[in-house]
Amino acid sequence: TMSSQLLRRSAQSLLPRVSRSVAQGEFLSTASIADILSSQTDERTDSHAPGRKDVRMVSHMTRSFASDAITTGPGSNIAPTPSGLSPTVHAIKNPTPNIGYDDSNHDRFAPGDASKRAFTYAVLTGGRFIYASAIRLAVLKFILSMTASQDVLALANLEVELGNIQKGQTVTVKWRGKPVFIRHRTAEDIKLADEVDVGSLRDPEVDDVRVKDKDWLIVVGVCTHLGCVPLPNAGDYHGWFCPCHGSHYDTSGRIRKGPAPYNLEVPSYSFMDDDKVLIG
Repeated sequence: TMSSQLLRRSAQSLLPRVSRSVAQGEFLSTASIADILSSQTDERTDSHAPGRKDVRMVSHMTRSFASDAITTGPGSNIAPTPSGLSPTVHAIKNPTPNIGYDDSNHDRFAPGDASKRAFTYAVLTGGRFIYASAIRLAVLKFILSMTASQDVLALANLEVELGNIQKGQTVTVKWRGKPVFIRHRTAEDIKLADEVDVGSLRDPEVDDVRVKDKDWLIVVGVCTHLGCVPLPNAGDYHGWFCPCHGSHYDTSGRIRKGPAPYNLEVPSYSFMDDDKVLIG
């Protein structure tokens, strides 16, 4: 081909110069040899117009691969190629899909090497442990933020001594920020509560449902109309009277007269013994 002919002629013209340099004790580097070959190929391009593309290609290849780093030989650390050319030139002139790794100057771990797997597993396990700990901490903080604090829990329940409350007396205590009426009812109070026609009430409810012990009535002291605090032992029915808008409650805390729509609320409570009640 035209390229091989030009390379052969360039080598024949280069030998005399190399010989003269060696005889004179001079040293020609690969870069100098590449420049000489390049100048000769450029000069011959003008007289061989049809092969101009091939000549420039050869010149480009010569300039690109003229380096001592890719030469093979006794002092080189690169394995020799079958053609005797440098590895780069040999790869260009002999293209092949079988591309391998040069293991002549380093060790290469095989895929799935045991030492690499152990390191990978350690890193992944540590990362997942950190992620799990962070998620657990976030969930616990979210749950704890929804629980009541100790001061709120302390106000959730209220113990009241009943021994000092006389019959017919009403005591007001504070529970969860609201007033609570505790009334020690007399026999007359109980009789009046039982004689009421439940069907005639605005909010029908029998007395036995509103009390756990007939002697004691415990209700929230907030009027069901607009939230006022009724007065105990007052009104037309001897129970409570709200002076704000004129609501009357009987001795069972049921609305009997006035604008209030519902009976007084009965909180949750339980008797701890005969003289103590737990509200809440």
